[in-house]
Amino acid sequence: MADTSGETAKAAQSSALAPFNGEFPPAPAWFREALADVPDRAMVETPRGRIEALSWGERGKPGLLFVHGNTAHADWWSFICPLFAGQYRVTAMSLAGMGGSDWREVYSFDDFAEDAEAAAASTGLHEGGRKPVYIGHSFGGGQVFYTASQRPEQMHAAILIDVGFRSPVDETTPPPPARPQGVRERRPARVYPSLAAALARFRLSPPQPAENLFIVDHLARHGLMRAPMADGSGEGWAWKFDPQTMDRLDREAVRRIFSAPPRIDMPLAHLIGEHSMLRTVPGLYDAYPRNGLVIEIPDAHHHVMVDRPLALIAAIRSLLAAWRA
Repeated sequence: MADTSGETAKAAQSSALAPFNGEFPPAPAWFREALADVPDRAMVETPRGRIEALSWGERGKPGLLFVHGNTAHADWWSFICPLFAGQYRVTAMSLAGMGGSDWREVYSFDDFAEDAEAAAASTGLHEGGRKPVYIGHSFGGGQVFYTASQRPEQMHAAILIDVGFRSPVDETTPPPPARPQGVRERRPARVYPSLAAALARFRLSPPQPAENLFIVDHLARHGLMRAPMADGSGEGWAWKFDPQTMDRLDREAVRRIFSAPPRIDMPLAHLIGEHSMLRTVPGLYDAYPRNGLVIEIPDAHHHVMVDRPLALIAAIRSLLAAWRA
């Protein structure tokens, strides 16, 4: 997930992209080759608004659905998904209120489950002869976990990547007032005058070291959109995510599912970063089912795909092979 407010991440990642002044950092060949596999980009219609979906691979192959973390977007996976496209039909979706997906009056985990099924069906993830495998990171992994427990018929298996199994909101905070479901206008909290200025403000949250700045740049660059400057002086750059997502989140279903370990009978694995800050939070893993696999990714922090992308790909491939997915 991205922290663009700045303060909490400065110590660990102070303006990591600022020295590049809007230019691309050097990147290895495998990364450039992955991005050269351009996805099919589509907007999937749902009753609550459109969901952005990026897809790779041929229809008719087994399906994989990738889900990003909070304030992120589908392109957090666009250098990961192509490496599965030879054997799978792969889709990365942007959660409602994030990436290119529509902003909403209310966000909920129940709606996510329906959005995920709509994205999977629309992009052909069911056409390979079995249900897709859902793969989710952080906040998105929490939504995958919720769907696995409440709507197991939607997926064949679930892979969670560094997820905290606790409600993502303060338990004492009252739910938001009832609002009509529907699409609302995008009004970014801040607009930056230049691409370089916006990129320089990008931080990872929770804060962590980031060696692979070519990945950090990719995440930041694809998380921006053009927007009018507040003073009317022209267009600038703003973050794509809805800054009120957490304020507009329906909390009740989340509190129920994270209050105790649910029973999940499908294949389930949790990939955690060796140095993840989540591991220092007492009780954060208490709701994870005792029958789920736990696999540590060495020398990785919370944002495993940033730190050790190839190790993450290898771990997911191994699980899919073991499950014959």
